[in-house]
Amino acid sequence: SQQRVLLVSAWRESPLFTDRERAALAWTEVLTLVAKGGVPDALYAATRAHFSESDLVKLTVAVSIINTWNRLSVAFHAIHPVRD
Repeated sequence: SQQRVLLVSAWRESPLFTDRERAALAWTEVLTLVAKGGVPDALYAATRAHFSESDLVKLTVAVSIINTWNRLSVAFHAIHPVRD
């Protein structure tokens, strides 16, 4: 829903997200900021409690691809389409 999209930035505080979704969001955040300290063992274990190894690989690839597109967009000063 639009409400859930708007509250993604408050995923820790919002009751709208399941434990599995919170695990995915925490994993996404750590992977996005991986240069700041890697992936803690505790987060890996907590995330694996909600995702199979195969699903965690798929999530990791999705996060990596999105991060790559974001970095390309920043590097080349890409601007989202603007409607007239």
